[in-house]
This record gives sequence, structure tokens and C-alpha cells, in this order.
Amino acid sequence: MTDQPSALPQGEEKVAAVRSMFDAIAPRYDLVNRIMTFGLDVRWRRRALRDLALPSGSRVLDLAAGTGDFCRELEAAGMRPIGVDLSFGMLANARTGAPLVQADILRLPVPDASVDGVTCGFALRNLVDLPPFFAELARVVRPGGRIALLDVGEPSHPVVRFGHGIYFGKVVPLIGGALSDPAAYRYLPKSVAYLPEPAELVAGLRRSGFADAGRTLLWPGAAQLLVGSRDG
Repeated sequence: MTDQPSALPQGEEKVAAVRSMFDAIAPRYDLVNRIMTFGLDVRWRRRALRDLALPSGSRVLDLAAGTGDFCRELEAAGMRPIGVDLSFGMLANARTGAPLVQADILRLPVPDASVDGVTCGFALRNLVDLPPFFAELARVVRPGGRIALLDVGEPSHPVVRFGHGIYFGKVVPLIGGALSDPAAYRYLPKSVAYLPEPAELVAGLRRSGFADAGRTLLWPGAAQLLVGSRDG
């Protein structure tokens, strides 16, 4: 995407800022997401679950689980999710029957090769560093297991990209500010600057042990999905 602006927090300051921000927006997080994505976030998670392509009964870690959206979809598909999130506020507002754990997803409290898969929704840009995260995914996923990681994207069509830039940069902060925490939703469009270029994301996953990793831009281009299988 772009170089990280100096105004965005880095390192441990970023960890504290992200935790505080999600604690603040947790009570109305789902409502704001549905409104600002026109409900497309539900479709994107279902596409991610389809591409995860794991059978019923699979043990799946849902990282940055938030209020449990992904956990609920995994449960509905007959899988056995465990939600992990840094923000206690988000977990306290979760609506899922899955076990929930407050933890840093860069240091997961699970054994090596102990899960069949991992999902993660819209959290990559909130992490301090992506290579350690990819290495942690490779550590906990069994050989042949699968990952499906969602995050914001940028439409490829120039006209759609222009409109998306205006909506994401100007309208979303207004919606979020009116319904929830203004500072958090001003941060949201800026946080895209933390994401590496798409090719670098895919290459990082492949180097970490997901040799078949690939990326799909989801309609209308406002989200991207990264999937891959743990090398056997």
C-alpha cells in the first residue's frame, strides 16, 4: 500500500492504542460494521469460511475474534472454534458459544501443530509486525491445515477505487463517529497504510510455511482474502 505515516503509532504504543480502541468500540462494533459495509462483511466471512475448506469437526482458532462473528459462522458449519483476542472489551461483548481467550495473537497459548485451521478477520493492519504473526500461524497449524485471513483491500478498477477512497476516508469516519468512537473510526482508514503490498503479503506467507498461499480481492474490492495450506 503506502509507507507508514509518522502520525500512526508504532511498536508497543500501537499495541496499547489498538487494545484501548477496540475496548472503546466493542459495544456497537457489530452494528457499525453492518452499516458501513452494507452487510458485505457477512458475505466476506462466509467466502473465507468456504475457502478455508475444512471438514466439520475441525478445530479452528479464530484470531482477533472480536465479538465472535467468525466463531458463529464456524460453529454453524460444525467446526470447533476457539476465539482469541487482545481486547477484553471485545470478548466481553462476544455472542458465541465458543471458548474465548484473551491473548496476544503474536504469542498464542497453544501447542505446536495443534489446530486444523486459523481464521482472522480484519486484524493484519493492527499487528505490530506481520512476519512473527505468519511464523506463529505456521507453528500452531498442523501440516495440511488451512488458514483464511481477511483484511481491507483496495479496488483494482480506478473509478471504483476513487469512490471507495472517498467513502472509506470520509464517510466511514462520520458513520463510526456518530454511532461509536470518533477517534477509532478516524484511525480505521489511516491504518491501511500498515499493510504491505499484496505480493509481499503472499510472499511472506509462502516463506513462513504456506507454499500455496494466494490472494483474492473480494467484491467490490474493499476486502482481500489470503488463504493457504500448511506445508506437509
